[in-house]
Amino acid sequence: MGDTTGNDLPGVKRPEVDALIFDWGGVLTVSVPEFVGAWLHAEAIDRDVYGRIMRDWLGRDALPGNPVYRLETGELTVPEFERLLAAELITTSGAGIDENGLLKRMFGGATPDPAMVELVRKARAAGLHTALLSNSWGEGYPKDLLLELFDTVVISGRIGLRKPDERIYHHTLEQVGVPATRSVFFDDAPVNVEAAQAVGMHAFRHTGAESTRAHLATLGVNL
Repeated sequence: MGDTTGNDLPGVKRPEVDALIFDWGGVLTVSVPEFVGAWLHAEAIDRDVYGRIMRDWLGRDALPGNPVYRLETGELTVPEFERLLAAELITTSGAGIDENGLLKRMFGGATPDPAMVELVRKARAAGLHTALLSNSWGEGYPKDLLLELFDTVVISGRIGLRKPDERIYHHTLEQVGVPATRSVFFDDAPVNVEAAQAVGMHAFRHTGAESTRAHLATLGVNL
């Protein structure tokens, strides 16, 4: 099978990027609202309360050092974070929240998106460098799939940096071995996309496999 990027076709322009970098949750998996929504429903958690907590801990105006920040940089262990989150959540039924295994239950529906898995698989087979850049909420990644899909894996909790800190983008580019302008990054969070653009990377918000494939085509990558 030929090079699906078109590199082996006469007169076809070389792709504008050499490396494709992807977030995990909400990009390589089904959407965050889908899997989090299923968990909220299953445990009868008050959605308004959950939304307020996430805005306070994860929003653009979240204060440095909040629990999500410390979890994603590895300063908090998963059990420590689960204890803090469970203490804030309330249920519509009045039942208590079991802190043990809370994140495993929250992310239980975060199954890989088959269309995105196939896209990354094709990209790597075509000779493009594929990388994962993920803010971690624990280490619940499917290890075998990561090995199959990615040449480079950067997980925030392992290195003490998190998106949108520009240092994690520079670190990732160093690991990949390409300049910012020869890379493209996909994330479902606009703030993380904007931070990647600020360091010179091509970057787009991921909303689905088809739109991501279309963005890649504008850079000469046809998968």
